Amino acid sequence: MASGGVSVALLWTEVNRCEQNGDFTRALKAVNKILHENRDDVTALHCKTVCLVQTGSFKEALNFMNTHSKVLGSDVVFEKAYSEYRLNRVESALKTIEAAPEQTDKLKELYGQVLYRLERYDDCKSVYTDLIRNSQDEYEEERKTNLAAVVASMSQWEEAPLEDLGLPESTYELCYNAACALIGQGQLTESFNKLRQAEELCRVSLADDSDVTEEDIESELAVIHSQMAYVMQLQGRTDEALQLYNQVIKLKPSDVGLLAVTANNIITINKDQNVFDSKKKVKLTNAEGVEYKLARKQLQAIDFNKALLAMYTNQADQCRKLASSLQSQNPGHPRPVLIQVAQLCREKQHSRATELLQQFSEQHPESASGIKLTMAQLYLIQGHVRKACDVLRSIEEFKHKSGMISALVTMYSHEEDIDSAIEVFKQAIDHYQSEQPGSAVHLALVREAANFKLKYGRKKEAISDLEQLWKQNTKDIHTLAQLISAYSLVDTDKAKSLSKHLPSADTMALNVDVDELENSIGATYVRKKAAKVTGENPPKEQIQPGEIKKKKKKKKKGKRPKNCDLSATPDPERWMPMKERSHYRGKKKGKKKDQIGKGTQGATSGATAELDASKTASSPPTSPRPGSGSSTGPATTVVPPRQQKPTASGATRKKVPQKKKKGGKGGW
Repeated sequence: MASGGVSVALLWTEVNRCEQNGDFTRALKAVNKILHENRDDVTALHCKTVCLVQTGSFKEALNFMNTHSKVLGSDVVFEKAYSEYRLNRVESALKTIEAAPEQTDKLKELYGQVLYRLERYDDCKSVYTDLIRNSQDEYEEERKTNLAAVVASMSQWEEAPLEDLGLPESTYELCYNAACALIGQGQLTESFNKLRQAEELCRVSLADDSDVTEEDIESELAVIHSQMAYVMQLQGRTDEALQLYNQVIKLKPSDVGLLAVTANNIITINKDQNVFDSKKKVKLTNAEGVEYKLARKQLQAIDFNKALLAMYTNQADQCRKLASSLQSQNPGHPRPVLIQVAQLCREKQHSRATELLQQFSEQHPESASGIKLTMAQLYLIQGHVRKACDVLRSIEEFKHKSGMISALVTMYSHEEDIDSAIEVFKQAIDHYQSEQPGSAVHLALVREAANFKLKYGRKKEAISDLEQLWKQNTKDIHTLAQLISAYSLVDTDKAKSLSKHLPSADTMALNVDVDELENSIGATYVRKKAAKVTGENPPKEQIQPGEIKKKKKKKKKGKRPKNCDLSATPDPERWMPMKERSHYRGKKKGKKKDQIGKGTQGATSGATAELDASKTASSPPTSPRPGSGSSTGPATTVVPPRQQKPTASGATRKKVPQKKKKGGKGGW
């Protein structure tokens, strides 16, 4: 027993020394020897649990704690929750922490991490705020960094307004999180400048360490560069963004989440172009552990892009499979249905696509607005304009918007349904009359309705609109003139009484000096005044200031033909065509020119054929040609050149192979 006791004491000394050196592997061996002597030693069991956690054996540690749960009890709550967290059993870790009898600082730290992974950002922010307020140690900067990350996530994923928590921007991590928060608020220029600042801080902080290489610095900057590329993409600078994304991919960072997001953003830039590159990049989004590194909305966006890529690559079955899976995971989200509809439209199944949209809009009325707009577009593609109008009028959210009213009126006018178009105007005017009477939108609608009715000859119906407009502004002469014109067809007395409000002709006349206007420098037309002629030699025309003197065109002398006899009487028929003149006798026809210009292009006449030496009796027979039969004599039928086979030239004519001579080079 004494020797055993000494041995155990030495083992505990070994465990203590290894713990101070951070060598938990050797410490674990020593603890196992201690437990071999005493299986129920609580301290040794606890030490073994810590050693297993420190060496990364989380699954073994969790099994060990569950096996000895009665002995260990609540002493290893933190180790158990941390092991569950590292094994991505986040819900179990949350239950373990909440069931702890005492909330220590390290449990609160872990609690904040678990809440962040579960995207419970409000609770997470409260935990970190409390930790920063009530603790002062060397981990304060890390807590502030985590709190800044929570604020950035709330801004990006929940679109929450920014809250000034007084966080510094002294490190590149804090500066980076501040930039991400600005991205969520849409302040792209400010966020890009903040990312530049984070890049400089990162280079300065890592440059002081002599063990850090340039490759290590670039690897650390990869997440900042990827976020900078994302800002460029949002700003429309896609070429610069794509170049920066590819630089990050070439570095091959160890963070699978960063690789997945970067590859996904490259796919969104490629769209339906450069599909081969997109198919290579999509493999990076399928890496193991990606689902634990990204937020739920990021994973959702990646899955949507996978389905769209399958559609662009004509993988219809794969596209439908992915879209159906997305719809089951997000039953109320309209995007999976829209992807399925897009695939059906590519397959020209518009009716099936419309049915799918109709079914979704009935099941999920809260998301029906965008779905019904797509449905109306499909009806227009099929030529069902009235059905499209009915669908658009059923969208309560956009029913009285100016753009919707304009679209409906245009479509009804195209269908020559003026009554329905006027009804659309009436409903919109009544809505704004009750909600925003006298507003700019209300009066603009009244004006457009009146003009529309006047355009299509509905002057009686336009009277009420014109009266309303004129009462709003009695100095509007144009509206008053339209009102008088409309009343002239209905009530002439009313038109006469309204005409009294028109201004007089004197007040409407423009006080303009016509002579001064004509003499101005910019006048395009100048009225010339005739000068009085006195005496035999009239004076030269005086140019008034502002007048432009016109140049006189010189008459050119007519050209006479050569050898022209001025004494001879010109031919009275010289203006008539040659064939219509009385002395025309026609062209002289020679015997040898009878066939020139007749027949197929390039054909020769009989007279020239007689002079052809190749057609004489002594010439050898030629091979038959198309149209000449098998006769070997002179051809009686003229063959057009385009039907003749081209004769082989000296360069293309086949040479008869000569037999080699026997003997040497000299030939002897």
